[in-house]
Amino acid sequence: MPNISVVVIDDHALIRESWIQLLTMSRQFDVVGDTGDSAKAIGIIRDTLPDIVFLDINIKPKDGFETIREILAVSPKSKVIALSMYTLPAYAKKMISLGAKAYVTKNSSVDEIMEAIIAVTNGEIYICREISAISAAPVSEKQERPPSLNLLSEREVKVLQFVKRGLSSREISSELKISYRTVEVHRHKILKKLNLKNTPSLINYLNFTNADL
Repeated sequence: MPNISVVVIDDHALIRESWIQLLTMSRQFDVVGDTGDSAKAIGIIRDTLPDIVFLDINIKPKDGFETIREILAVSPKSKVIALSMYTLPAYAKKMISLGAKAYVTKNSSVDEIMEAIIAVTNGEIYICREISAISAAPVSEKQERPPSLNLLSEREVKVLQFVKRGLSSREISSELKISYRTVEVHRHKILKKLNLKNTPSLINYLNFTNADL
């Protein structure tokens, strides 16, 4: 059985490399292209006609909603798995309506990503458990509203400015003249207040919201 060919489209290099590493660990996948640019993505997909496309909906210059139309125009048999940092059922519904075969968040586990891949290769539609759970919850819970940066303290915002610039905790420690441990505490509090699980999801939050720090 031939390997499943995959193209990864994500505008954050660290996250893109993580997806590629995850996929190449399995011998059943061939990553035939990757990019952080939606315009370049169309050329790659036209040339490779991949079985699966991992598409970040926060891609630029055109977002995932526009890009998926172009992807399916040049490679209609490609199965698009949409990626998002936000747990927004409305986004999942829209992407599926545009032709995506799966929708997962960047909090999804490795096992769930594999479930999504298996589902789409079998001709099924897959929505990750996180989105499914929110869709089933009462509307009054207001779970779709993204958390605000206004929840952060002045020092946490300062730390976030350096995170956005790509500095490590040790580099931030040096810049702010505080201990490494203190920086880590601030970063933990930032993630907790913004309801995010890790640094990649934090970076995508900043990119998605166009946060002015």
